[in-house]
Amino acid sequence: MQQASKVTPLKRSRPVKVSTRPSNPPKPYLQEVQTAPVPSAPANVRLPDDAWGYGIDVWQRTILFWDTLRQRADNMLEHERAGLPPLLDFKYETILDARRFEHPANYALLRITEVGEDCWDDCVDPEKPPLVVLDPRAGHGPGIGGFKHDSAVGMALHEGHSAYFVVFFPEPAPGQTLADVLHALRRFIEEVARRHPGKPPVLYGNCQAGWAVTLLSADCEGTVGPAVLNGSPLSYWAGEAGVNPMRVTGGLLGGAWLAHLTADLSDGRLDGAWLAQNFESLKPERAIWEKYAGLFHKVDSERERFLEFERWWNGFYFLSREEILAIVENLFIGNKLEKGLIRICDGCVADLRRIRNPLVIFASYGDNITPPQQALDWIPAVYADTDDLKRAGQRIVYMTNPHVGHLGIFVSAKVARLEHRAILESLDDIEGLAPGLYEMTIDNPTGDPDCHRPQFTVRFEERQVADLRFPQQTEAFERVAAVSEANEALYRNFVSPWVQVAANPWLAEWLKWLHPMRTSRYLFSETFNPSIRGVEILADVVARNRTVLPPDHPLLDRERSFIAQVGEAMEGAREARDRVYEQTFSLLYGQSAERVAED
Repeated sequence: MQQASKVTPLKRSRPVKVSTRPSNPPKPYLQEVQTAPVPSAPANVRLPDDAWGYGIDVWQRTILFWDTLRQRADNMLEHERAGLPPLLDFKYETILDARRFEHPANYALLRITEVGEDCWDDCVDPEKPPLVVLDPRAGHGPGIGGFKHDSAVGMALHEGHSAYFVVFFPEPAPGQTLADVLHALRRFIEEVARRHPGKPPVLYGNCQAGWAVTLLSADCEGTVGPAVLNGSPLSYWAGEAGVNPMRVTGGLLGGAWLAHLTADLSDGRLDGAWLAQNFESLKPERAIWEKYAGLFHKVDSERERFLEFERWWNGFYFLSREEILAIVENLFIGNKLEKGLIRICDGCVADLRRIRNPLVIFASYGDNITPPQQALDWIPAVYADTDDLKRAGQRIVYMTNPHVGHLGIFVSAKVARLEHRAILESLDDIEGLAPGLYEMTIDNPTGDPDCHRPQFTVRFEERQVADLRFPQQTEAFERVAAVSEANEALYRNFVSPWVQVAANPWLAEWLKWLHPMRTSRYLFSETFNPSIRGVEILADVVARNRTVLPPDHPLLDRERSFIAQVGEAMEGAREARDRVYEQTFSLLYGQSAERVAED
């Protein structure tokens, strides 16, 4: 991005600066660390010295580890006291607030106004289309698409695009429906298009925001430009048996009634902490063990990265009862999006065949939340074959990453600097493609994620719709949908009225504060646990006298080996659990995906 030598102030009112940094920043351990000398003798000769030095190192790292958890708890409480503002690392101004609409929704449209110390007009190319980033509303707050400079927002600004960001607030509007949200998003897109005549905005949908982007594309023909869907599930019944257990969870729990009960107990809202807990349970060996073991093992270098991510991960937002039921019944269990059966409002049904703007689908084989099957399997469900896709005049481009995880699609700096930059730099090429299905591949011989074209090249190779057909369990999931409807009808008519009578704001607040995802964090704050003050004092002492063992220390090697072995054991147990889930699902609802593939 070209930086101007002289910065001119904005003519409009100054925006509010929101920083991801807490007011009580963590102690700069890395600046005070000394490196212990590398032993010159073999490890087996200096075993007593090695053991003594390693023992001291473990004790110091333990103190710094607990102090990091203390800092996380303080950051979390500070963020909540501030009202859980969006964690954007950019200055912005509010353009539209949907809470003031005739049918209110807890959404707002922001416009990025400054990049670091440079103003909007110094960095943006007015000839390029604006970019609108939509973050997922899946339990956490907004900001994953822009909470650091190496992000979708950052790359858009680096490439000269005007950047807008759609945020949402912690509490839904009373009785807020999915239709209210979609109508608010449509007004946002129309406003951006109005501000940039002749340049339809590019839509960036992350995870669950991806299906909202597809609905907007189907409903706003001619208003929007290319839509980029990052790790976005559109085909909810797809997935690999025993590998993607989330898709069968609804059937094992009996359908949507449990989400309804949870929302009733919380006074008509669903606590996003439940969704975050579900995400962590998918791969506990990585989301829990490797995260904390990795922090302990490299607390000197990992502290800042850990705290930065946890500021977003531990900001839990609520969804209304009406929203979560519509999402669970229509998407997770009903899979009605690809069938064209989602009713937005009276007389309005979503149809993905109406989409005419190019779609760019970015998925990863390392993503266990939205695997490529869920990101791509809707295409053969909507279009009979490649000729049908071409006759519809549609251009669909997909790109896959071999290993990055679900959140890495949004927060990985390497992914942002290469894949997302390549997408933005290729928008004109994508819009110029003839109708059809294409796979986008990036050839980067330098291996440098910071390179630009022509240092790397992008190819669009034509593919066939038939290539995207995956093994199906349609009949089994249709039975799940029928069971869910029956259970939900029983709960709604005979149980829900009594639960709603018993529920009240006091109970909802009690359930919120005692949720395990919160209590496991709050207990490390001095506000809830005064004894943690001693850890902070000890951490100050350790920071002033810290010495770091060399990376090749023999006992550190054994520690790494132990961490890996525990992770492998947990992975094996989790895989066995997932197989049990799949087998139980097959016994309850029908044939397995393996049998479907064989047939």
